[in-house]
Amino acid sequence: MFENLSERLSGVFDRLTKQGALSEDDVKTALREVRVALLEADVSLPVARDFVKAVQEKATGQAVTKSITPGQQVVKIVHDALIDTLRGEGEPGALKIDSPPAPILMVGLQGGGKTTTTAKLAKRLTERDGKRVLMASLDVNRPAAMEQLAILGLQIGVDTLPIVKGETPVQIAKRAKTQANLGGYDVYMLDTAGRLSIDEELMAQVEAVRDVTNPRETILVVDGLTGQDAVNTAQNFDDRIGISGVVLTRMDGDGRGGAALSMRAVTGKPIKFVGLGEKMDALETFEPDRIAGRILGMGDIVSLVEKAQETIEAEQAEKMMRRMTKGQFNMNDLRMQLEQMVKMGGMEGMMGMMPGMGKMAKQVQDAGFDDKVLKQQIAMIQSMTKKERAAPQILQASRKKRIARGSGMQVSDLNKLLKMHRQMSDMMKKLGKGKGGMLKQAMKGMFGKGGMPDMGSMDQAQLEAAAKQMGGKLPGGMPGMGGGMGLPPGLSGFGKKK
Repeated sequence: MFENLSERLSGVFDRLTKQGALSEDDVKTALREVRVALLEADVSLPVARDFVKAVQEKATGQAVTKSITPGQQVVKIVHDALIDTLRGEGEPGALKIDSPPAPILMVGLQGGGKTTTTAKLAKRLTERDGKRVLMASLDVNRPAAMEQLAILGLQIGVDTLPIVKGETPVQIAKRAKTQANLGGYDVYMLDTAGRLSIDEELMAQVEAVRDVTNPRETILVVDGLTGQDAVNTAQNFDDRIGISGVVLTRMDGDGRGGAALSMRAVTGKPIKFVGLGEKMDALETFEPDRIAGRILGMGDIVSLVEKAQETIEAEQAEKMMRRMTKGQFNMNDLRMQLEQMVKMGGMEGMMGMMPGMGKMAKQVQDAGFDDKVLKQQIAMIQSMTKKERAAPQILQASRKKRIARGSGMQVSDLNKLLKMHRQMSDMMKKLGKGKGGMLKQAMKGMFGKGGMPDMGSMDQAQLEAAAKQMGGKLPGGMPGMGGGMGLPPGLSGFGKKK
């Protein structure tokens, strides 16, 4: 998400932050490049112009001139301006679903991911908010549209309205309302039909359903890859139907992201969620401050920790933390870490959310790594016996050959895995030393028992010192971060694509 824009802006700000002092011309030159980067990302011209103007007014003031680090001050001003551009009213992702059963109307064009998003949102409301949800398909035109929603409902464990052939969308909406009342549901979601483009028939149909159900929320689902067309679609739907928020789908692709930056400024409607893949849990709250951080390459450590909380069992993690701080880090622990990384989006997904690691993710990708490496490592550990996993030091030549053969790998690959394990074990001991060990802080922070260690405030010299102390470096000089949420050191020599 925003990969190209992030890369362009990082280049601009790298040059700024290397300068000891900034003149007004330096700022103007940098902001010209920022405007070009925004336009290339498909941000609308008026939004790009207003954004640069707002930044320039603040960036050429006394605050920057007198700042100790003017380059960093400009980055902060741009960061704050991005948040202002993206921010909507109310809490990010908040839905008005009080006084049940609350109707949510899902609207949009065909092919934008409306039905899948309906199911994702229903799953989220069920699992995160504890709501009883009923889904109903009002799409009587597209073949198998109703069956698609029913199948998704079975997958995620959410009820769908039984299909009755021959009914109109308004009749289905009325039946869904009755069923939601009688069945004690908190929310009922109405997945309306789409069209390839906006036409009178589509709008009249959605208007009729809106009038019958009086929805608490009317959510527009649009394909983020369509850029400014997504913004135009939002304006048209809002003028005719009245929408309360937007979901941008396919934001995991190599799109330019301009729709997200223009949507709020042009339509006045907040982006509530973004879709980041086909999986049913691939729906994220649109948090302006976090998104701004990602665009500027500052990472999104909060989302990383939230992902860890969702996928790590607290009790299991506590037990693992106690073992790690005592230096008892065996192959079972390493396997758990590797499986955790796969669940949390693999190396690239995690590194994109870690402060200062965005560029490194590209380096790792360019070096020929992918997430098959993690799966290969897990396969080798699974080929070990219970005794070997608990005490990897007993692995001699014959055992290594058997494990490599059983996992379809080479003995040299197994040796690299064992070396990585030794490095991580040493690092865990160092991180866990003392009552205030960084590993303990990180693990406690993940489960609400303390704050995360403030890695973001460390400068390059401090980061390099920390890396040296930890005894392991990743490509690009960044330290390996352990503790169930980070990257094992030693990956630089493992599993390169042939």
